Amino acid sequence: MAGPELTGAPLPESRLTRWRSIVSDWAADQRTFKHVSWGKSMMWIFLLSDTFIFSCFLLSYMTVRMSTTVPWPNPSEVFALHLFGQNIPLILIAIMTFVLITSSGTMAMAVNFAYRRNRRKTAILMLVTALLGAAFVGMQAYEWTKLIEEGVRPWKNPWGAPQFGSTFFMVTGFHGTHVTFGVIFLLIVARKVWRGDFDTGRRGFFTSRSGNYEIVEITGLYWHFVDLVWVLIFAFFYLW
Repeated sequence: MAGPELTGAPLPESRLTRWRSIVSDWAADQRTFKHVSWGKSMMWIFLLSDTFIFSCFLLSYMTVRMSTTVPWPNPSEVFALHLFGQNIPLILIAIMTFVLITSSGTMAMAVNFAYRRNRRKTAILMLVTALLGAAFVGMQAYEWTKLIEEGVRPWKNPWGAPQFGSTFFMVTGFHGTHVTFGVIFLLIVARKVWRGDFDTGRRGFFTSRSGNYEIVEITGLYWHFVDLVWVLIFAFFYLW
């Protein structure tokens, strides 16, 4: 039997009030996002858009790898380091992953101390996070240099399918760029925390309101996203 919405009959007063409340809430973002700041909302929207981009990259990688008729390079051979007289597979990648995951932990602690208004510990932990991120970028640069010296190019590689180089440099390069910008952002915010800009409300980028350390949490959202994406890249490129 059709309900009042389909038959044209008037809605009961309680249901009409409920629908009016829903429309009213979603008609103004100040009600919908009443307890979410503008900065945090924009960061979530940015991360959502970035998720779509990385998803397209990883889907493209899977499509290329499964459709090529040329054997795909063995990650254990391509990403091995010659140490102590023997080739150790994926040792550099394991260290890079450990460093980035550790940085996620230091970033989480920095956010915790930020909301406790502990300036010194927040700034130090953010600097440690930036240092770990810079170490990751440095190791990735070494990895790129090693592969280029061994003959890997976006259009060819000596171990098999030529698409390997293009997909590898595109995805890891895009992620490395994110980490680099994250390190710069961490250093800027850590400096402001150390100077006490968030306590005094000193005018400038991200510090228009005194006593507001939310930008540290927003930085943490970005950094955790970068770490999560690396876990997916690690699984797709180095373990598959």
